Amino acid sequence: MTDPARVRRHAERIRELVASVVRSQIKDPRLGMITITDARITADLRDATVFYTVLGDAAAQSSTAAALESAKGMLRSTVGKALGLRHSPTLTFVLDDVQDQVKHIDDLLAAARNADAEVQRLAARAEYAGEAQPYRLDEESEDTDAVGEDEDETPPRGGDRR
Repeated sequence: MTDPARVRRHAERIRELVASVVRSQIKDPRLGMITITDARITADLRDATVFYTVLGDAAAQSSTAAALESAKGMLRSTVGKALGLRHSPTLTFVLDDVQDQVKHIDDLLAAARNADAEVQRLAARAEYAGEAQPYRLDEESEDTDAVGEDEDETPPRGGDRR
């Protein structure tokens, strides 16, 4: 079994290596504004998945994907030499859709803010359904209870005997 810490170290190293090679050695004009966001490697260290984002529209994303596919062999050999493993891991590039998820979450938060504002607006104009004091107060019973309590007072038991 492979050590999870070792797998994590190799994944981080692959991310750094791919980002460095993409920035410095790949001269493909199809390569857009790319950021390598994450890399994951299987426990047997044979297959690595590299996640990336591209600044731009769908055309820039597809051209960057084609450029990465054409440079996959050079990237794999660079990663294999740097890691010093028996087998160089195969690289798979996956477009990371973080921006789409962030936009979706922002839209949901805006909708929640609007709903909260609507609730606040409705609550500001709200009135009680019944009277302000819904309980009946019997003034006579309060007066008799107050008098009755004074008469029924008994001294406490077990007091000091001196």
